[in-house]
Amino acid sequence: MARVLLIGESWFVHSIHQKGFDSFTTSEYTLGGSEFVTALEAHGHEVTHVPAHEVPTRIPTTVELLRSLADVVVISDVGANTFQLPPQTFSASVADVDRTEVLRAFTERGGGLFMVGGYMTFSGIDAKARWGRTPLAEALPVTVLDRDDRVELPSGMVPRVATAHPITHGLDAEWPALLGLNEVKLKETALGLATCAGHPLLAVGQYRAGRAAAFTSDLAPHWAPPAFLTWSGYGMLFDRTIRWLAREELP
Repeated sequence: MARVLLIGESWFVHSIHQKGFDSFTTSEYTLGGSEFVTALEAHGHEVTHVPAHEVPTRIPTTVELLRSLADVVVISDVGANTFQLPPQTFSASVADVDRTEVLRAFTERGGGLFMVGGYMTFSGIDAKARWGRTPLAEALPVTVLDRDDRVELPSGMVPRVATAHPITHGLDAEWPALLGLNEVKLKETALGLATCAGHPLLAVGQYRAGRAAAFTSDLAPHWAPPAFLTWSGYGMLFDRTIRWLAREELP
């Protein structure tokens, strides 16, 4: 089974509580993506989770080191600035390796790349994720829009399988409803496997010696509601995607 490096799916919240004349603040840290990690581990994969704030210290700066850690890299809900603006560059004006280029080269040389949607992936909220302006954009099977790309679906929309493929083999033709996704454009060289609300939801493609996939909605709340997370096909969907990216045999 594959060695998976999950990057992102973590956040800090700093809240202001106003009660009449007085106010106070509270802070909270959350490490998300547990449903995804649990599902992959249940299918035998080895998952290492690097939270967003640890990217500058834990993501390798060479392809060789990255390949020693992972067969497939999953980027979920963390923007490109986190990879391109480490503290030494942003605060001290010291040049450093562009980790988005390392991820591109990792894929080019045979690695698996999987970008998962959210407010800070693809283009993201207010276009702040800005993955389309990085070297990694070349490796993705979809084109990232240069604007806020959120498609909010608060009433829920049912995803549908669009193309027969080893990844979607054995999955339901329709999946539990999602509450939103990132709008992207399918590249001519890519294959769209599932759609939601008329938009690409799951796409795959070859990138030189490697493979890449894009899932444009969340793998966890909030766009992925409980019915999707507890769906019997949830683990199968992501297991088969990871195995395809790692070039493992799929029944």
